[in-house]
Amino acid sequence: MDLGAVPQTQAMQAYERMEEMIITLELKPGSRISEAQMSQYLGLGRTPVREAMQRLAREGNLRILPRAGAIVSEIDVADQFKLIEFRREVERFVTIRAARLADADARATFTRLAQQFDEAAETDSESLFIDTDREFNLLVVATADNKYAEATMAKIQAQTRRFWYLTFNRFGELDKVGRAHARIAEAIAANDEETAGAAFEALIDYVEEYTRRTVLALF
Repeated sequence: MDLGAVPQTQAMQAYERMEEMIITLELKPGSRISEAQMSQYLGLGRTPVREAMQRLAREGNLRILPRAGAIVSEIDVADQFKLIEFRREVERFVTIRAARLADADARATFTRLAQQFDEAAETDSESLFIDTDREFNLLVVATADNKYAEATMAKIQAQTRRFWYLTFNRFGELDKVGRAHARIAEAIAANDEETAGAAFEALIDYVEEYTRRTVLALF
C-alpha cells in the first residue's frame, strides 16, 4: 500500500471543506446551500462542488432538492443509540480486519496517528483530533479492504462526527476519546487483532455511555 502524499482532486477538496463546515456547524442544520454559492465560497468549479454535495447527500449530511440546491440535514440526537448499535458490529469487523491486513506502510501511519491522538488528548486540541480522526477512519477502511464495509462506514462516521461536535463544547471529554482512539491505532499498528477488537469495544462502550449522559442532559 502506497501511503505517500497523493494530490487531492478538486472534488475531494470540496468534499473535505464542506464536510468540515457541516461538522463544525459553520453550515447549520436546516440551512440551504447551492452549487453556485459553494463554488464561489470555496473558489472551486461547480462540477467538483456538485460531486462533493452528492457524496455528502449519500452520507446523510445533505438533502438534495431538485433544481433548488440542498439543505443541511438535521441531527437526530435520540437516534444515536440505533447508530451505536449498528456501529458496534460493523466497525468492530473493520477494525479487526485492518489489524490483520495492515502492511508495513500502514502500520507506520497508524503509529503516527496514535501519537497524534495522544497529543490531541494531552493538549486538548479539538482541531488536531478532528483532522487525525478523519485520516484514521479513511485508513482503517482502506486497510480493511472491503468495499461493502466501506460504503457503510462512510455514513456511520459522518453522523458520528456531527453528533460529537454538536455536543463537544458542553459534554466533550477529548482526553478520553483521544486516548481511546490512540489505543486502537497502536493495536492495528502491531497487527494485534485481539487487542484492536478489545480497544474498539472500550471506545464504543464509552461512546454509548457518553451519548446516554448527553441525551439525558439535553432532554
